[in-house]
Amino acid sequence: MIVLETERLYLRYQTEDDAAFILELVNDPAWLQFIGDRGVRTLEDARSYIVNGAIRSYEKDGFGFYLVERKEDHALIGMCGLVKRDGLEDVDIGFAFLPAYRSQGYAHEAASAVMQYAIQTLGLTRVVAITTQDNHASGSLLEKIGLRFERLIQMPNDPEVLKLFVYDTSLSVSESEASQ
Repeated sequence: MIVLETERLYLRYQTEDDAAFILELVNDPAWLQFIGDRGVRTLEDARSYIVNGAIRSYEKDGFGFYLVERKEDHALIGMCGLVKRDGLEDVDIGFAFLPAYRSQGYAHEAASAVMQYAIQTLGLTRVVAITTQDNHASGSLLEKIGLRFERLIQMPNDPEVLKLFVYDTSLSVSESEASQ
C-alpha cells in the first residue's frame, strides 16, 4: 500500500515479499557503520525483521519505516519513515538508502514528505532523530528538513553516545514570530 507519493518516489508499506531488498539494505556497509548490525543474514531473517519491525509498527502505531520506490522504474532504493523507539519520548524519523541512490536528492525528497506527513496528517508537534556522532551526511539532511541538533544522548542498553536532533512546532512558531 502506497502511503506517500512525491514527484519521483512512492513510499509504501513493507511486506514479507521485500525480504531480498531488506537483506541487501541492512547489510550495506553504511547501514552497519551508522545504524548497526541487526543480525539479518538470510531471507528468513529479513522476513522476520520486516514482520517484527515495520509490520508490527504499522499495526501498533499506525506508521513505520516505508520502502522508497522510484517511480520511473519501480526500483527499491531505500527506506524512510517514522518509528516510536523505546528510550525516546518522541517519534523518530529515520532513513537509509542503497549506495547507488545516494547524493541524488532522493533521501531529502522522501524525508521531507515524511516530515510533512508527520505534522499535517499524524498531527505530531515534535519529531526527533538520532545519529551517530560521525554521521555528518544524515545530520546535514536532518537540518535541511527542519530538525536542529539539541544534545548528546545515550539509548538504554547502548554504550554509544548519539546526537539527538529535534523538530518542535512550538519552537518553530515562536522562532518565526520572533524574527518578524
